[in-house]
Amino acid sequence: MMSEHAQPKRSTLDRFLSGLSEYIFQTKLGVADVQLVEYISELLLRFTRVDAIQRVRRDDGRPATEIFQLMCEAERRIGTARRDVHRHIGDVTLFRSGMYPESVRGHARGSADQLLDYFHQGKRSYKIASTIEADQDRPPCELLDRLSDQFELCAYGLREIRRAWEESDPSDELIIS
Repeated sequence: MMSEHAQPKRSTLDRFLSGLSEYIFQTKLGVADVQLVEYISELLLRFTRVDAIQRVRRDDGRPATEIFQLMCEAERRIGTARRDVHRHIGDVTLFRSGMYPESVRGHARGSADQLLDYFHQGKRSYKIASTIEADQDRPPCELLDRLSDQFELCAYGLREIRRAWEESDPSDELIIS
């Protein structure tokens, strides 16, 4: 039985992503916003699972995989459901533009997303989500507002995380320990 102050056991991947996020944002970029850095590392961990990226469903039950589809779904919802979809749009656009910027520029012809500005949509969605109050289990409105205001910096930080990840030596103790 865990005491009320005990932390749940974190996976190796969680510790790796958290440490890498802290290193890049705090040391390399000088971002001392602990809540923002924790959100970024949790986003990375959450999106290691494809089903987390595709969690929003359309009316027919299929996943909404394009940002345009997600925007349509957000408009159909109210209250915290609307907040959740706008937050998800912010998360997906931040993740893709930071970790996979080549995918943002290379949308297939005929895709509604080819006409979207990911940075604008991500900032806009985080801003909208920040105006809808939610329970204490969800990210605070102030954090979502900061993600909107610092979207470009966060995307750059994610690109730096990817670069550090790609340049790391697989036999490095950081990964195995």
